[in-house]
Amino acid sequence: MAAVDTARAHAWVVLRIRGLALAAAALPAAVAVVLLAGRFTGRIGAPGSADAAGWDAARWAVCAVAALTLLVAGLTARAYRRAVPPQTPAVPLDRAEAPELYRLIDELAERLDVPAPSAIALTPDCDSWLEDVPPAQRRPHHRHEPPAPVLVIGSPFLWWMRAGELRALLAPVVAGTAASADPEIAAARRFLRSLDASLDTDPAPAGLGGATLAGPPRAPRRGPAVLTDRITRRLLGACRGHAAELERSVASWASEQARAVDYGLRIAAQEQVGLAYAGWDRLLTRVALPAWRLGRHPAHLNAGVVAALTELSRRDRLADGYGTRLGDRPACDLLEEPGAVDRAVSRLAAELFFGRPAAGAWHELEWADYPAEVVDAGWRARAAALQSALDRLAPQARPCAPTLTRLLARLADGDGEQLAAALAAQLARTTTPAPLLEPARSGRDLLIDHVTAMVCCAAVDTAGATPGLDWLDGPVLLLGGVRRTDLAASVAQAVEQGQDGPLRAWLDAADVRLEKPVRL
Repeated sequence: MAAVDTARAHAWVVLRIRGLALAAAALPAAVAVVLLAGRFTGRIGAPGSADAAGWDAARWAVCAVAALTLLVAGLTARAYRRAVPPQTPAVPLDRAEAPELYRLIDELAERLDVPAPSAIALTPDCDSWLEDVPPAQRRPHHRHEPPAPVLVIGSPFLWWMRAGELRALLAPVVAGTAASADPEIAAARRFLRSLDASLDTDPAPAGLGGATLAGPPRAPRRGPAVLTDRITRRLLGACRGHAAELERSVASWASEQARAVDYGLRIAAQEQVGLAYAGWDRLLTRVALPAWRLGRHPAHLNAGVVAALTELSRRDRLADGYGTRLGDRPACDLLEEPGAVDRAVSRLAAELFFGRPAAGAWHELEWADYPAEVVDAGWRARAAALQSALDRLAPQARPCAPTLTRLLARLADGDGEQLAAALAAQLARTTTPAPLLEPARSGRDLLIDHVTAMVCCAAVDTAGATPGLDWLDGPVLLLGGVRRTDLAASVAQAVEQGQDGPLRAWLDAADVRLEKPVRL
């Protein structure tokens, strides 16, 4: 119970700071009322007395300060009331869509002797937490009494975890509903969230997954808003240490409550968390991102992460034993329509991590169509961009055919650096980066990528190669049904050193015709 007492103690301190702020705002008005009452009753600065003039001046000064203080307090309070705390983008799950999952969570809450979450939502992330229901989304009978929080579950967990592992993993999270139901802790959290929301972002309309999103960082404030922001920062500064200790104590409290529920299984489930995170991150950056760039969103990312992690278990000796657990019931079986939910979460992931496609609308993509619609189309788009950069670097009276012969001649002449700069400048004008998923790349790295794409196109067109999908590495080239991994070194040598001999030898061994134009 020490964690409970510590959490409540820090919540009381936060509420005491709020009370002191209210008292400071009301103090000048209280003094003004006393001075005015003394004037009317004749007890303070009565008319005709020797000190009447001094008291009258004090009354005017105090009343002016009180009016100004109340005005600022009113503006600050209005900013807090109108502030909308940012909500995590998530796909809500109705009870009818996942009755078994709701039953599992309800039974877990009953075993922990805590309130059950009011709803469940899925987010494309490898984490799980509780999130309060925004006031605008509360039912009429919850307007004055906050409902239990929403349980937000990372969708990769639901597909990769087994049902028992998911229950063990969520036990400490569900145990946190007890803290959310505590009046002092709930009030302190609401105050802190209103401070954060009023300072950082402006409200935005409903966004992804039916949740209310935070808008972009607002423009510099002017006028009275500058003063309200300064007050908010002072309050946050005073509360920051206590808020951190409050959440730390709440987490310790929840962990203590959950210790008696599936503790041993939770240790094993925690090992799967890191594996799921690594597989999800790799799937997004290596597999989903190339599709998103072409305006296509894979419809079943969560099924894809299972395939990626299963492949990792097959390849990596350190992952031995993970495959045996796949015989147990997956947690996604707790959903009525796993495919439909996966489709909604996958669309949300595309919107969240990439944004809107250049074409303006997403095209749904099945994994079976990935090699043709993403791998091959992506190679040819990069080959076309490389051909355009070649044309800009050395304009010709007539358009030159997009052949490997022309490209290799430019690289052998030592024009790799100039070509890389031209290509990077062209891509900066025509493409939108995805900063959440990839770091900035140098012109040389871009050139290597585009030369590789053109080589792959030529291999497909003239040597019978085919585009393929590797769950861990994304687009790959298949020659004779076998993945070729020996192309990268020779391409890098041709780009960086102008030595095209190794690349020509590779192309000759693969029966790729250099003089035939690549189909763009």
